[in-house]
Amino acid sequence: MFGATGGTGRLLVRQALAAGHEVTAVVRKPTVPAIDHPSLEIVVADVFDPASLTAALTDSVAALSALGPHGRNDTTPVCSAATASILKAMDRTGVCRVVAISAQPVLRGGAGEPLWFRATVRPLIRAVYRNVYADLERMERVLAASAADWTVLRPPYLTDRPASGRYRSATEASVPNGSMARGDLAQAMLDVVNDPATVRHAIGVGPAK
Repeated sequence: MFGATGGTGRLLVRQALAAGHEVTAVVRKPTVPAIDHPSLEIVVADVFDPASLTAALTDSVAALSALGPHGRNDTTPVCSAATASILKAMDRTGVCRVVAISAQPVLRGGAGEPLWFRATVRPLIRAVYRNVYADLERMERVLAASAADWTVLRPPYLTDRPASGRYRSATEASVPNGSMARGDLAQAMLDVVNDPATVRHAIGVGPAK
């Protein structure tokens, strides 16, 4: 699991362990884990170096990435470069399945979004966060060009409010209506891992009505 120390990643680790999964969390530097669990392994690795990711991915069923930029002004292509590295390590270890987080505004076609949103809100958001969405678009292209069984989740604005335990999803379309709890996004990531209908698709996710 990549991005395990971030806001969504921490919840993803907890939910995966609670569901009975064995989790390998890749971190940049050795730290005392916030979670002490017999099914959790912490691996220190450079996410931009495929060779250093081999140990983390060996014998894994899937790679889950909750990686994200450090802020809207960060010009480092964190998501696209790291995903390219992860895909190379997956090839070396025989792992085929990967699930990654993108963002709702990356969708350019506007499917599922009301006209007023496409005409006003989305252009503004894309302008303010242009570096972020440019990187996520590159990440999606890297995945689409690979041979991996990938799924991309495109959530709206994320919050730290308690998870509701419910969410909506749409294939190759956005789910409108506001923000989404990070815990619900984490649940959506776990749900799609074993869902063949989501393979090689971008899935819009959002709050339940």
